[in-house]
Amino acid sequence: MKKGSILIKNAAEVVTCSGFHAKQGKEMAELHIVPNGAVVIEEGIIKAVGPTEEVLKQYKEDQYEVIDATDKAVLPGFVDSHTHLVFGGYRAEEFSWRLRGDNYMSIMERGGGILSSVRATKEATKKELLSSAMKRLDSMLSFGVTTVEGKSGYGLDHDTEIKQLEVMQEANKLHPLDVVSTFMGAHAVPKEYKGREDILIDFFLKEVMPEVIERKLAVFCDVFCERNVFSIEESRRLLSKAKEMGFKIKLHADEIVPLGGAELAAELKAVSADHLLQASDTGIKAMAEAGVIATLLPGTAFSLKEDYARARYMIDNNCAVALATDFNPGSCFTESIPLIFALATLYMGITTEEAVTALTINGAAAIDQADSIGSIDIGKKGDVIILEFPSYKYIPYHIGVNTVEKVVKNGILVYNKVKK
Repeated sequence: MKKGSILIKNAAEVVTCSGFHAKQGKEMAELHIVPNGAVVIEEGIIKAVGPTEEVLKQYKEDQYEVIDATDKAVLPGFVDSHTHLVFGGYRAEEFSWRLRGDNYMSIMERGGGILSSVRATKEATKKELLSSAMKRLDSMLSFGVTTVEGKSGYGLDHDTEIKQLEVMQEANKLHPLDVVSTFMGAHAVPKEYKGREDILIDFFLKEVMPEVIERKLAVFCDVFCERNVFSIEESRRLLSKAKEMGFKIKLHADEIVPLGGAELAAELKAVSADHLLQASDTGIKAMAEAGVIATLLPGTAFSLKEDYARARYMIDNNCAVALATDFNPGSCFTESIPLIFALATLYMGITTEEAVTALTINGAAAIDQADSIGSIDIGKKGDVIILEFPSYKYIPYHIGVNTVEKVVKNGILVYNKVKK
């Protein structure tokens, strides 16, 4: 029996989410379900998917590790396409401040927020950051996440930004879960650069980003395009240069005020624009036309007690919507996929089918990997989850509770809730 070879049979349903690119608009409701289904994975790659009876005529069980999924649903592994998983320190005190009415930007302006995490991350050793990152990845895996995007941005300097990216690179090697890295030096503006943001951008472009590219420490470049952080013009300059250097690009866009980040994402043909709580009608339609993924982060709106992004409007206007946790130490300290499902379906006008698409094939598209992950299709990575219930509909229905029983990564069973 070769490593990474598993046969899953008798599933109540195999939810394939079949596709090799983002699903826009009405396509998001199409899950492509196989009743009484089976999946065959050989050496980490999906080789067959179909009705169990048909699959077993072609594949012999004694050649595989066999999992009987009777009365259970099988889905692609979830893709969490927006996190800040490597950081030092915590910000529980700030959560208390928010509960008494202090807003996110006011906390940030008095040295809290991102700048608080910057100080703690600078002080942390690589060993400490790696240890905490591995524990967080273990938790994400238990929720069915098989690929996660992680951002730097808690350094705002050369050494700490590189340190964060090195930790993500090492975690990717050591942990079963795949980690896709994003350089986000432009996450906040240190006090010494206030009013001199262009000089900070020049520093990143000349002193940090060439090394990131040369050492292959990150695939993406991201920027916090927001009032009192980085303007539309500053974000355009940074991201345009980043594309020339070989980065794929993302934006934190229109989170707090309607600045025009969605329009900029469409103009630059970014892979994704994220948050979008204040995105304009024009920006949303431009993103749909340009094929930019709208990555929505309901956990952040929930935590900050802000209105949710207009998911229903986006889908009805042919956007490809992804969902992600935005796991971070400040505005959204949760990696809970069940919470994201619950918020999206109960409060954002997203159907269960659309939410599944948003956390699988569209999440994969948001990190430009829809050709290799995000669905149960022949030729893709063998990243599959098995629920303890017979239907995907139980994910939001069992509100806030993890329904994932098993996780298969590259054809290897890497998580099993069931005690043997």
